[in-house]
Amino acid sequence: MNPPSPTISAAEAMVQLRMTMQRGELERARTIAEEARRAHPNDAALADAAGDIALKSGDSAAATAHFARACALAPAMIDYALNHAIALQRLGRHEDALAAIAPHEKEGRSVARYGSVAALSHRSAGRPAEAARWYDAALGADPRHPRALHGRARVALERGEGDALARFDAAIAVNPGDADLWLGKAQALEVAGDAAGARLIAEQVCAQAPGFIAALTFLAGLKHAAGEADWTSPFAEAAKKIPQDPNIPAAHAEAFAGLDHAAEAAEVAAEARRRFPNETHFALIEAVHAGSAGEWDRAEAIFAHLSDNRAMRFLHEARHALRARDLTRAHACLDRALAGNPWDISAWALRGIAWRLGEDAAAREKAAWLHEQAGLVELRELVGREGLVADAVAELRAIHYRSTMPLGQSLRGGTQTRGILFHRTEPVLAELHEAILATLEVHRAGFPPLDDSHPLLRHCETPWQLLGSWSVRLAGGAEPGAGSPKGGDYHTAHIHPQGILSSALYLVVPQAAHTPVAEGELPQGWLEIGRPPPDLGLDLPPLATIEPREGHLALFPSTLYHGTTPFGSAERMTVAFDVVTGS
Repeated sequence: MNPPSPTISAAEAMVQLRMTMQRGELERARTIAEEARRAHPNDAALADAAGDIALKSGDSAAATAHFARACALAPAMIDYALNHAIALQRLGRHEDALAAIAPHEKEGRSVARYGSVAALSHRSAGRPAEAARWYDAALGADPRHPRALHGRARVALERGEGDALARFDAAIAVNPGDADLWLGKAQALEVAGDAAGARLIAEQVCAQAPGFIAALTFLAGLKHAAGEADWTSPFAEAAKKIPQDPNIPAAHAEAFAGLDHAAEAAEVAAEARRRFPNETHFALIEAVHAGSAGEWDRAEAIFAHLSDNRAMRFLHEARHALRARDLTRAHACLDRALAGNPWDISAWALRGIAWRLGEDAAAREKAAWLHEQAGLVELRELVGREGLVADAVAELRAIHYRSTMPLGQSLRGGTQTRGILFHRTEPVLAELHEAILATLEVHRAGFPPLDDSHPLLRHCETPWQLLGSWSVRLAGGAEPGAGSPKGGDYHTAHIHPQGILSSALYLVVPQAAHTPVAEGELPQGWLEIGRPPPDLGLDLPPLATIEPREGHLALFPSTLYHGTTPFGSAERMTVAFDVVTGS
């Protein structure tokens, strides 16, 4: 069948498209659609069909253009607007997606598909309350709408709503074959305190869908929380079932590395290199973790032959060079890493360390400019009512009792809340959120002048918002040797590369943090700002140390590594968050 000529009507072209799609000839259908669009540029239905085919072909940008044209030609058609929004969502343009459907909001309140699309963009944009409202609207129009049931259950879990488990059950009743729904039910069971039930379902999901990385990671986390030595076995078992899937060993290595098992991560990557010779990223993964494990020569041999020219490669090679104090090489790699992303937080963090290692006055001046200007690192009193901290502590304790130590985070021992803390529904957390925002404005007022060349000070006058938020409760659970020769819970030195400003709000501080110790040592639980991570093997001291005080916020640039000295057996609780630029 030939593409339609200009003499073929739009209706005839639509018939050809339907027949071609029924035969599964997607590329042929796309060719026909493009020809038809040129022949009939003002036909809205053809534009919409072309967008649908482009979307099915994985070309979201072309789909967006076609759907936008359909909307322009037929602005009253809600389905065209929803298709346009879905294409924009695929591109990550969620605010544009909401703008595309906004003219149809009144009608959309009673259309399940509208509510589901709107909810997804609100959720992705960090507005879970709005997402819940629109999912509820979708379910009001169609109580069995699969996407709305699933999305609403996820939002309930993320916000700590008490009916999350029931919502997953309702979604599973409509779509029992969705593995992600069963994983959500397992996660909801864990939150409800039923670890055994959560594990049973997680094991069944992993057995039936061994390539489901999120399920493998969740089960590994349950096994780790239970203290099992073979906690990464879900990845190994999945790799036996699907030996052709390279994503499984990649996740396996990441799980090991996330809890400081760098040598094991390197071995998983090395085996994956042998099994997947065409997956070049495994060489970089092996080099990264071999270097972290202290095998510098092994990492050097891999870096010397890497053909990977991504910014990520040069970021990791800069880290590798710093271990050898090869500052020339480190700076050259950082130049290449920053060429594609001039404001990459991880690269700036390493740049700061390299400048501190420099022996010339220019390097020391740059290091001071980046991190040592007055006002960049401060301990600020929380701007909030009397009693707010005590109320927040009471609420958070209840949440922590249902939490575990997460995989892949800086925490060693203790528990960390799941998801985004300030997306939860508890009123005291909303109040705490507002108090933190007010304190941030006090901190901003104490900044040095605007500096467009500085990764933080370029945002002196930019609106801020919180990207992530979580609470950590430490109570002396880590054993000696787990990264801390003294034992006790602690945070290993790390950065938060998604933010521009990082934090720790102290809610509960043990007396040991204020107890004098031997000269040259820090008391328990002090925050060390600027000490390089242990795997670099550098003897640079912290740029600042902060004594924790209840009801106070430690604030510092996200380009600064930070960690804590170990805590003993007394409780310590914090809330942390990342500040990002916002509209």
